[in-house]
Amino acid sequence: MKRRVVVTGLGLVTPVGIGVEQTWEALCAGKSGAGEITHFDASAYSTRIAAEVKDFKPQDFIPKKDAKRVEPFIAFALAACRMAVEDSGLVIDSTNESRVGTITGCGLGGLSFMEDTVMKVAQKGPRRVSPFFIPMMIGNMVPGMISIHFGAKGPNSSLATACAAGTHAVGDSVRLIQDGTVDAMITGGSEAVISPTCIAGFGSMKALSTRNDEPQKASRPFDRDRDGFVVGEGSGILIIESLDHALERGARIYAEITGFGMSGDGYHMTSPPPDGSGAVRCMQAALADAGLDHSQIDYINAHGTSTELNDLYETRAIKTVFKEHAYSLAVSSTKSMTGHLLGGAGGIETVFTALAVHADTIPPTINYENQAEECDLDYVPNTVRKTRVQHAMTNSFGFGGTNATLILSKYSQ
Repeated sequence: MKRRVVVTGLGLVTPVGIGVEQTWEALCAGKSGAGEITHFDASAYSTRIAAEVKDFKPQDFIPKKDAKRVEPFIAFALAACRMAVEDSGLVIDSTNESRVGTITGCGLGGLSFMEDTVMKVAQKGPRRVSPFFIPMMIGNMVPGMISIHFGAKGPNSSLATACAAGTHAVGDSVRLIQDGTVDAMITGGSEAVISPTCIAGFGSMKALSTRNDEPQKASRPFDRDRDGFVVGEGSGILIIESLDHALERGARIYAEITGFGMSGDGYHMTSPPPDGSGAVRCMQAALADAGLDHSQIDYINAHGTSTELNDLYETRAIKTVFKEHAYSLAVSSTKSMTGHLLGGAGGIETVFTALAVHADTIPPTINYENQAEECDLDYVPNTVRKTRVQHAMTNSFGFGGTNATLILSKYSQ
């Protein structure tokens, strides 16, 4: 039998707060983290808004020397990891270091540093390139630095499955615990790519909102007037363990991870199929893995990007999977507040889903003002909802048609 897997520690660095408490309070209050871009001069861009992390000081979480040697996506993850480890009370030492591993997701890595270095080579020549260029840029340096800083010497890897990366990382970590390879995993996702080429690239695809005059209203998943997503940054890290391991050390349990599903669309580089069939197979796989009927799901933390096609096709997929129950369950997109963290989205949204289960609280979809023709589900518009959440699902769908779904359930013996 598969070992049961539970969530025992949480850490967050997000556009709406540093730490779990601050972020969760902001979500429940319907606070947006979007604003004018400050990371670079975006005045010439069609999109001049993003959801940036505010008031983050890496030296508060990692040594000053290391803070100067890591890109923000790594610093965000190390900070979130420190919070999660401290929250869990997990001690990693010589007695268990090989039984604790790390898998994280990251979509684009140190893109900003790459941009700066390319310009430096072009303007000043190759001798001006920093010896830290490669290690500061590559995505797998997140689990690498986590291993170095926290002593986890078990399985160590990084996933780059676009916007599904963080959720895939958690799912793969769950399976390592289930099969007995490890006892605990540090997992989640991180991203920090509010940079010129990122904004220009997504902008050229017409994927970003251009509601520059109202940045806090720009991300409006499922709303009739949505016009694209808002790029976000940050990190969400979880400590997950086998149930036996958590009980043996008396750990607090937020939720149990009961299901994981994956699928591929096999359809288009960037667009999901109109019938949402890839998402359908993914959600159905997670339900089967959890041994749950579709009618048992109380809440879906949707991918909900605020783009025209994603929100419509995800809604169609939910209706296909959940049938008449689709109109009874709650569906919300926290991207309406945090923006879209790309490869880091699954990390923070798995944390949000664990908190929803733990606190019996569903964060809202803010900026939902006008119903779209087919987007007619209960999107928890604008106001937090207190209600029992026994089983919750979180979806992440990425470019290339890569999909991931997790199911988290209230822990019971």
